[in-house]
Amino acid sequence: MKHIDQQTTYRTLADLCRALARRHAVTLTYTAKDGTETVRTIEVFDLRTTKNGRIEVHAMCRLRGEARKFFLDEIRSYTLHRIAFVLRRDEPTTVAGHLVPLRSEAQLVARELGRDDFPRYRRITQTDTDLAA
Repeated sequence: MKHIDQQTTYRTLADLCRALARRHAVTLTYTAKDGTETVRTIEVFDLRTTKNGRIEVHAMCRLRGEARKFFLDEIRSYTLHRIAFVLRRDEPTTVAGHLVPLRSEAQLVARELGRDDFPRYRRITQTDTDLAA
């Protein structure tokens, strides 16, 4: 078991990225909103940052059987396992509910850059001058 307060954030993120890449489960202890410590085994599928700089760990929770979000600063300790993912995660959808197929890593990067850089639900045209550098 690795304790967050005894290592750098970079080391923790590297371990979580490794679990994501290898599709291995992680058991973590975190502090819930009400102050109680909870132990969960999760299957990480995404790491993100919020607008105010907090790091979110998006994962499938084996206890609940659905997607959950954990903040890195609320995790107290974790254990990396060699057991593979077992939960099925639904494909991402658009606002209209249509499936969005990803055919390459480049599409994923482009979608994430677009999600982070531009306002949501706004169509950009060639006549938009407020985006000019």
